[in-house]
Amino acid sequence: MHIFIGLQRFKCYNTRMIVEQYNYKKIPRKSIEGKRFYTTTDGLNLPSVTSILDKTKPEKDKKALREWRKRVGETQAAAITKEAASRGTRMHTYLENYIKTGNIEDPGSNPYSKQSHKMAGIIVEQGLNNQLNESWGVEVPLYFPRIYAGTTDCVGLYNGQPAIIDFKQSNKPKKTEWIDDYLTQICAYAEAHNEVYKTKIRTGVILMCSKDYQFQTWTITDNKFKDYTHKWWHRVGQYYDA
Repeated sequence: MHIFIGLQRFKCYNTRMIVEQYNYKKIPRKSIEGKRFYTTTDGLNLPSVTSILDKTKPEKDKKALREWRKRVGETQAAAITKEAASRGTRMHTYLENYIKTGNIEDPGSNPYSKQSHKMAGIIVEQGLNNQLNESWGVEVPLYFPRIYAGTTDCVGLYNGQPAIIDFKQSNKPKKTEWIDDYLTQICAYAEAHNEVYKTKIRTGVILMCSKDYQFQTWTITDNKFKDYTHKWWHRVGQYYDA
């Protein structure tokens, strides 16, 4: 784990920005019974990666979430969830802009924007500068034909290897065993990218910053990547068998 408090403005050390290796096309999203789906060109509504993971979440995780909501109260739980979602959206926007332009735009006066700006800067300084060699796209829509779809934060070369890169914010630092779904998620995106674009992505990267500015990173390759890919397809089977 790394802790970094950082500066208020950040410059890019990598001048290549987006390198358009693939013709990524937008996939319309829609909500069906509160769950996210994507409509592909063949007219099918495919469940999102997160919808599949949510529906097939292990019972122990569902129980832990229920107990947390009961402990803090429904009103407080809703407020915490809303704040985290807002913070994450802002942070992702700053990071997307950085990868496209090489700079993070000013945060403005909103205190939550300033916090998200600082978190994004930490991810840039410790997780992207010098490591992200080339980006093929940000907010990349992906789908595995007739099975699922989703949007990944970034695809490109990370430390010289083709990789799926996802950005995460958190209320507090995480243990690896707490982010099983995050690691499964990036393998799902890799499988979709490999299927449609005939690539061989076998590296997944999670870059995370907590709201108190602690930075964490996870990289999975080789057997670990295979393990989480197997977990993903098992979850897909559970989803469609339900």
